[in-house]
Amino acid sequence: MPKNPRIPPKPRSVEIVVFPDLQLLDVAGPLQVFASANDAERASGHAPPYAIRVVARRTPVMTSAGLPILAGKLPPSRRPVDTLIVAGGSSVHAACEDRQLVGWLALRARKARRVASVCSGAFLLGAAGLLEGKRAVTHWADCERLARDFARTRVDMNAIYVRDGSLWTSAGVTAGIDLALAMVEEDIGHAVAAAVARELVVFLRRPGGQAQFSTVLSFQERTREFDHLHGWIAGHLAEDLSVPMLARRAGMSERSLLRHYREHLGITPARAVEKLRVEAACQLLATTRDPVKRIARRCGFGSEETMRRSFFRQMAVAPHDYRARFSSPGC
Repeated sequence: MPKNPRIPPKPRSVEIVVFPDLQLLDVAGPLQVFASANDAERASGHAPPYAIRVVARRTPVMTSAGLPILAGKLPPSRRPVDTLIVAGGSSVHAACEDRQLVGWLALRARKARRVASVCSGAFLLGAAGLLEGKRAVTHWADCERLARDFARTRVDMNAIYVRDGSLWTSAGVTAGIDLALAMVEEDIGHAVAAAVARELVVFLRRPGGQAQFSTVLSFQERTREFDHLHGWIAGHLAEDLSVPMLARRAGMSERSLLRHYREHLGITPARAVEKLRVEAACQLLATTRDPVKRIARRCGFGSEETMRRSFFRQMAVAPHDYRARFSSPGC
């Protein structure tokens, strides 16, 4: 008896919703992740796992970068779709006034297995009533407005991306790549997601619970006065970083360091050191198999218990729990 030919699985449908003057990378980033996943599976002799479409109410759509996108028309709102992603951009608030687009989005989301936004696309999800009672994130500069405009949404102002059930939201621009990689890893597995990350030369996993930008960068946003000191601290976390030591390094008296530091950064030097140590420990927990006790020593905490207390203050989670949630397979 001849064997029945193997029927390849039906590809998951992915629709990326765009609007005039949107941010180009909000579309191109996730789009390329799914397209590269298709390429990786074809190279392994498998059927492409995704059927990707960029859709808009009117086409072509001009991006804010001046490059037009020849999008397809919005499909019937009641047709099933696996993944529905809304792009973002500075024009998103004008798009929120488009009643036809918002109404279509509200209906379309009911037929989607999961719904997502990139950057300020979260505002369109909110306008469609999809953020009610949900956790969400957007670009750090827009988080306060998102929380103000949608009071029943719990806005996480630091995360790279947030998943709340079937709703996914991501922070600014390149965070859409992180979100799409996480979706590929969930759908197909770690190996394919890792292959895509290698091809695109990006991190496979910047955990959704990590900050949108580093502690040092957040300090630079406030002042550049202590840049050299912060750079030195980051390279000497296991050493004595007491106020007397930092004052000598900065060429200031202890009193002057404390006063200027508070004026410019709003925190004490000790709290800043703790933040830098916790950030370094998070990276080691997520990317190595080193014992927690060794990581505590490498990052200057001295003991595992001291690091645990710092983690609860900064992350509201224990180091072991952080590792269990965010470490990559194989680490």
